[in-house]
Amino acid sequence: MEISDCRISLGPLLYYWPRQTTFDFYARIADSPVDIVYLGETVCSRRHELRLADWQALASELKAAGKQVYLSTPTLVESAAEISQIKRLAAQTDFPLEVGEIGAIRALSGQTFVAGPHLNAYHGATLSWLADLGAERFVAPLELDRPGLQTLLAEKPAALQCEVMVWGRMPLAFSARCFTARHFHLRKDECGFRCIDYPDGLDLRTRESADFLAINGIQTQSGQCLDLLAQAGELAALGAAVWRVSPHSSGTEAAIAALDRLRRGLSAEAVAPPAGIARCNGYWHGRAGIDWLEEA
Repeated sequence: MEISDCRISLGPLLYYWPRQTTFDFYARIADSPVDIVYLGETVCSRRHELRLADWQALASELKAAGKQVYLSTPTLVESAAEISQIKRLAAQTDFPLEVGEIGAIRALSGQTFVAGPHLNAYHGATLSWLADLGAERFVAPLELDRPGLQTLLAEKPAALQCEVMVWGRMPLAFSARCFTARHFHLRKDECGFRCIDYPDGLDLRTRESADFLAINGIQTQSGQCLDLLAQAGELAALGAAVWRVSPHSSGTEAAIAALDRLRRGLSAEAVAPPAGIARCNGYWHGRAGIDWLEEA
């Protein structure tokens, strides 16, 4: 694939931001060169700054600005609230969905969808099965190295597009336990919505005070910010059609702009993650994900 043909996507907002902060952020995204935007609450159904109607209103505004918009489903389904949310998302027909949990596909009744990064699609047979169910694109598993991604792309159905996350803290795992609430010795259902105080997640360090992971409610993330901006051209050559950026309190728009420059054949400077967060690209190089290897 030619690098000029690649598209830039903005993944769903994984953090709990104040209502106006969220609206202001997406107003700027509407004027950015991003092509695809995913919207919706994918982490915790208790978060309530924005409701489904608000996400749909934002989706309409972004669509009017020329963006292709998807609504994203919850990733961990453990209560009637998440099931109800998926049903409401599937019932609306204005925007296609990014599926974060395999059971949600059944609610789509044959509608096309994007298979999210947590569906564990590690080989061609799984991708063929997802394509038969209606997947038009899949987000590659985050921990794949270059040879692993190359093999997966060689096995995928020809019509199924591949999207790869290239910038942002990686969402690694989910749990029924809310780690943020636990950190403050609170019950999950009485958390006080402490997530809103950590717009890029809460840093988790080892006993030796080394950066390790980040916690975001029920979600565990990489402690570092994934940065594969320098590998964008290589990803295009392998056949990845879409580069995904994950929203953060700072650096998001710079990462989008850098990718846009690269696909236009221009040089791009390094993008700084939010303050206090280091960079990583270890998985891509077959190393521990936490590692950072400078390009030669």
